[in-house]
Amino acid sequence: MYYIYDLLFTLFHLLIIGFNLFGWIWQSSRKLHFIVLVITAGSWLILGIWYGLGYCPLTDWHWQIKEHLGEINLPNSFIKYYADKLTGKDISDSFIDMITGISFAIAAVLSVYLIFFYKRSGNRVLK
Repeated sequence: MYYIYDLLFTLFHLLIIGFNLFGWIWQSSRKLHFIVLVITAGSWLILGIWYGLGYCPLTDWHWQIKEHLGEINLPNSFIKYYADKLTGKDISDSFIDMITGISFAIAAVLSVYLIFFYKRSGNRVLK
C-alpha cells in the first residue's frame, strides 16, 4: 500500500509544482493559482519559522512514506530528490534552492501582475 501512497504523493507534488509555476497562464485559473502560491509561501516562510525555511508538509508526509519503503538519507527538498534521481548526480542543495526560489518568485510576480495590475481591453496585447 505504501507504494501506492508514494506514487500518489509524487503525482500530487508534481501537480502542485507545475501549477505553482504555470497556473498564471490561464485566466480561468489565476485566482486559484494565487491562492496556491500564498499557501506554498506560507508553508515555506511561516511554518518554516518552526520547521526550517522552505518547510513543506507534503514533503514531510511523503518522506515518512519513503522511509517505510526503506529509503534513507532523504534530502529536505522534493525537487532536489527528483533532480538527483533524474540526472543521476548529486546536485547542490543551494543550487536547487536558488532555482526553486527564482522560479517561484517569477511565477508570483506574474500572478500578482496579471491579477491586480493587468487590465484586459479589446485588442490590447500584453507587453
